[in-house]
Amino acid sequence: MAERIEYDLVVIGGGPAGYAGAIRAGQLGKKVACVEMERPGGTCLNWGCIPSKALLQSAELYQKMLHAADFGLSAEKVGYDFEKVMGRSRAVADRMALGIEYLFRKNKVDHLRGRGEAVGSGKVMVREGEDKGSLLNARNILLATGCKMRPLPGLEPDGRKVMTSREVLARKDRPNRLLVVGAGAIGVEFAYFFNALGSKVILVEILPQLLPMEDVEVSRYLGRSFKRQGIGILLRTKVENLAVVGDVVRADLVKGAKVKSVEVDAVLSAIGVDPNLDGALSQEVELEKSGGYLKVDERYQTNVPGIYAAGDIIGPPWLAHVATYEAIQAVDGMFGAGIPKRVTLFPACTYCLPQVASIGRTEQALKESGLPYKVGKFPFTASGKAVASNASEGFVKIISAEDDGEILGVHIIGAEATELIGEYTLAMNLEATPREVQETIHAHPTLSEALMEAAAAIEGEAIHI
Repeated sequence: MAERIEYDLVVIGGGPAGYAGAIRAGQLGKKVACVEMERPGGTCLNWGCIPSKALLQSAELYQKMLHAADFGLSAEKVGYDFEKVMGRSRAVADRMALGIEYLFRKNKVDHLRGRGEAVGSGKVMVREGEDKGSLLNARNILLATGCKMRPLPGLEPDGRKVMTSREVLARKDRPNRLLVVGAGAIGVEFAYFFNALGSKVILVEILPQLLPMEDVEVSRYLGRSFKRQGIGILLRTKVENLAVVGDVVRADLVKGAKVKSVEVDAVLSAIGVDPNLDGALSQEVELEKSGGYLKVDERYQTNVPGIYAAGDIIGPPWLAHVATYEAIQAVDGMFGAGIPKRVTLFPACTYCLPQVASIGRTEQALKESGLPYKVGKFPFTASGKAVASNASEGFVKIISAEDDGEILGVHIIGAEATELIGEYTLAMNLEATPREVQETIHAHPTLSEALMEAAAAIEGEAIHI
């Protein structure tokens, strides 16, 4: 491909930050290129958020069919084809990737296939791929290369015995025995998925709770639910002597002085992520970092003028919706379409069953801060819609400041928690109070009534508890 004359923006990386930033620049009428080795959508769309949610939907539907009698229905010979379950997941990802390609065309974004490398101020070289050798002149560069899954020490993923979330999404068969190392959102979701389809799952976490970033009360509730579902949970536990021996994976699970040796068919690493800057910067481009992540200012600009960064590559929280927000803010700022904002308030979601969603501060964090607060809780067992749907697990928990009623944190565990959290995301963004949520009429019967009732419970005014 011939050398390009001039781009207003070249984006390196096509994930939730990269493609969103490129599309936003296109909407602003700028000449834009996005360099991505794989299909647009990045890890989230192709090997993460989207295909994994397709799997979780299959698992949830399968479990509902197994319990059809609870609804007065009968379903005989309920089963599944694991390869087809995985195939549907890949098909969903393919469809969404095609959608991003369409949006590129719609917004006149040039999609170059290859590995983009910033080789100097205002220049990007395309290495490898179909467009290898293209040199792009760029007034601005946005680095959005994201993160990669952290492998288990000493064990390279092989897609069979040893996996990260990427390899597990390409499996054709279900392991009968699975060890999941790490109980953050990824570990919890896959533990639920494989257990729901019949695998014997052991979920191990070195910290004292599942979902370590969530409210302790929510995490404990989830732990009890998982145990009822048959998932083995080991907290405050280290995995040692992990090794592939013939057809099995062996490990010692160490909790204090106790050691439990296990054999499983496969192990899934969900121990976190590492920044992915492999090949994105030439030796001539030296960007400041902190903990391996790129340092940016309030406008998402690095220490090199004209080079910006957004998404996972600038550090936690490693969430697709945060990455998208950051990229759009960065692009608006660089082209004068708005004053960029850094992320301070965001929802976090885990899509197991029961679902978990939260925004703001946890109760344990508030206790440590010494800030006076009030708590309102409403259980889904008191929700008519939840009981009618056979989905009465969980609760809504609202934490507000004692003096002025500011909503400090919201924590939901239960059916559709990841959808319900949106109301309080908006409420907190608009600086609404629990009283304003309480006085907003919510349709009956809906799960959203629990959001209103939890707000009312802060002052002891909930009607249905």
